[in-house]
Amino acid sequence: MNGAGRRLSDEQQATDEYLEGSADLLRQVCATGRRFTRAELEARRDAGERAAEAGIGLRSLVRAHLALTREIQPDLPVRELPYLLGALEQAVDAFAEGYERAQQQAVRQQEAERREFIDDLLYGGSDLGRLAERAERFGLRLAQAHAVAVAQGPEPYGDGYSTVRGVETAVLARFGHRNILLTTKEGRLICVAPGDRPEVLAYFAKQAYAATDGGLVAIGRPHAGAGGVVHSYEEALNALDLARRIDLEGPVLHAADLLVYPVLGRDRQAMADLVETVLGPLRQARGGARPLIDTLNAYFDTGCVATDAARLLSLSVRAFTYRLERIHKLTGADPGDPRHRYTLQTAVIGARLLDWPGKEQ
Repeated sequence: MNGAGRRLSDEQQATDEYLEGSADLLRQVCATGRRFTRAELEARRDAGERAAEAGIGLRSLVRAHLALTREIQPDLPVRELPYLLGALEQAVDAFAEGYERAQQQAVRQQEAERREFIDDLLYGGSDLGRLAERAERFGLRLAQAHAVAVAQGPEPYGDGYSTVRGVETAVLARFGHRNILLTTKEGRLICVAPGDRPEVLAYFAKQAYAATDGGLVAIGRPHAGAGGVVHSYEEALNALDLARRIDLEGPVLHAADLLVYPVLGRDRQAMADLVETVLGPLRQARGGARPLIDTLNAYFDTGCVATDAARLLSLSVRAFTYRLERIHKLTGADPGDPRHRYTLQTAVIGARLLDWPGKEQ
């Protein structure tokens, strides 16, 4: 027997089990001209489910139905032949329905397992050794360091959204599936990639920003081991929260560049004392402290270049320098003096972290 013959024989043997009784059923339906009963259709659906679970291709099974029909056709009386095609259609349709039902169930099961894995991966809610074993199934090798990027758009991201599919397709087409995981969580789009491949997260950030016509992406630092993904993910989330609280500019924030902020905010009472002591006198200004704090923010954000800061606030340079002089007079600290600048800038960062002075009367 040649190769094609052997393949056909193997295929026939694999499908015979799931077509058992089909020939007799087709003959009965053709003899009476009736349609399949509900029980007969359900039996065909069950056979389709079992075939899908066994991993047999649907095309092979359809070919087997056609071959079976050709086999019994010569034995049918002429008057029964008009019923054969309709009977075959019912049989194949019910069989395919069961086959698709099994596939959909498998997809739902796989998605449930994937979602459970992602929850454990990002929240550390599982044994780390077991988590590392499960990660292999999803293309991750947690023994090496990984970093996490989190994208937050104007609207929440969700599984199946065209935006999510577009970003995922672009990233995986460029870098492949191995050791890269994209998912959504709580309305955000997340990418996990090896720590020694920063270009993956950079490209992800670019695609996420472009796909939403805005938004913000935060990238955590690389950390080793199964717990490293959780650590990097938390850093990225904290960066997004910090950006919201103090209006940090994007579109991409790196947690490594923001380490000073959690350090400054660790002792909240000490920071509050510093802010009140250094900036409290600004409340005496006409219009309250907020315009002068915005002046300091702009001054420090532009590298202490008064012309650039004035442009940022849509002020004349003269008006801006007047504000700096007013700050000097009220606080006793000169923003232009390097000896005073660090204290003022630290107090201004603290004010942003604490939302000080809040809504002034």
